[in-house]
Amino acid sequence: MSDRLGGDYSYLTDIDRNLTKLDGYAIAASEAALFSSAAQTSLERLHDLSASLSSSLMTFDATSTDALRGHLAERVEGDIASAISALNASVGGRSIFGGTATDRPPLESADTLMAELRTLVTGLTTAGDVETAVDAWFADPAGFETVMYAGSDAVLAPIQIGAGEEVSLALTAQDPVFRDTLQNMALAVLAGDPGLGFDRATQDDLFQTASNGMLANQDSLTGVRADLGFAEARIEEISARNTAARTSLEYSRSALLEADPFQTATKLEEAQFQLESLYTVTVRSANLSLLNFLS
Repeated sequence: MSDRLGGDYSYLTDIDRNLTKLDGYAIAASEAALFSSAAQTSLERLHDLSASLSSSLMTFDATSTDALRGHLAERVEGDIASAISALNASVGGRSIFGGTATDRPPLESADTLMAELRTLVTGLTTAGDVETAVDAWFADPAGFETVMYAGSDAVLAPIQIGAGEEVSLALTAQDPVFRDTLQNMALAVLAGDPGLGFDRATQDDLFQTASNGMLANQDSLTGVRADLGFAEARIEEISARNTAARTSLEYSRSALLEADPFQTATKLEEAQFQLESLYTVTVRSANLSLLNFLS
């Protein structure tokens, strides 16, 4: 090897250093891909819940029976719990939507949310008053952010997955697009809550507002998913580029370290000649000794 490198190991050292960097990028890219895939799954779940519930709410009007209203109220309770569960998702023991606070779920339970909102709207009788109160609570730093959000305001730093290449996964459960989804779902829960005693007209108005709000928010959710999809594509593209770079470097390293074929053949021929010579001398010595003995 020393002959082949001419005593200069700087190029080989540089190759090894770059291979070590690529090892680090591969680990970071793998983690980023896993993280973004899990986030995409959660957003898909949230999008589907919102779209399905919005469609169901649009069918309600003054002719809907109390039994149907009660059934819807139970369904919406389950849907908002599922939505919060999606935003509390984790991968590899790390919360996805909690910013830098990856050690805990970013949102409190659906029971905590609805208990707070039920107390807030108790005694209100018009849909307008309920909507105003709920909207103010979600916008108030002492409301949603304090009562429901347990994550960090600091988002995750961009992840370096290649030389000069970073990918950002900076979503949190308190982002407006998610907050709006939960707010409209909560309105639907409140509308169908028999304990609040809303008349049918108020219920229908709240159902309609919740449906319209979720429908309007679909574009925002789709946009977030598209941005995340772009990040996933970049991770895949850069990972492929890193793999190609690794292959090239490993080939170069092998070319530097492999034995010279001509030099190897020459040395092999010399060794073979020396062995044959030694064997000939040994045989002659043996024969001479035997002749002497017989004499």
